[in-house]
Amino acid sequence: MRNATTEDMKTLTVCLNKLMSEGYNIDFKVAEKGEELTALQTEKNYRPGEIHVVNFYRFEGASDPADNSILYAIETNDGAKGTLVDAFGPYADRKVEDFMKAVEDISKKNAGDVTPEMINGV
Repeated sequence: MRNATTEDMKTLTVCLNKLMSEGYNIDFKVAEKGEELTALQTEKNYRPGEIHVVNFYRFEGASDPADNSILYAIETNDGAKGTLVDAFGPYADRKVEDFMKAVEDISKKNAGDVTPEMINGV
């Protein structure tokens, strides 16, 4: 049986709000050349080895692939916590894909926590 938290975590907005309530308040973007992640509020840049993706969530549009997105919850080696959102699938930003492929420290939540599979109803 699914719990209320799992049910509630089905939308990007709900997940973003939940992460923000847990201190993930920095907005990240992949820099123009795709080699660094930039914290928009501080303009600090991070290389792939300086970040840890603590979780990620995939959202699939019911009928339109353009609605597919992925949300990354990110922590940096200096303690910054924030999120990065990208399209998922054919509309994904190639720079984000390439940057994330270079990140070695990517994980999902442990059993019992909300996982991307739970969000997508798998």
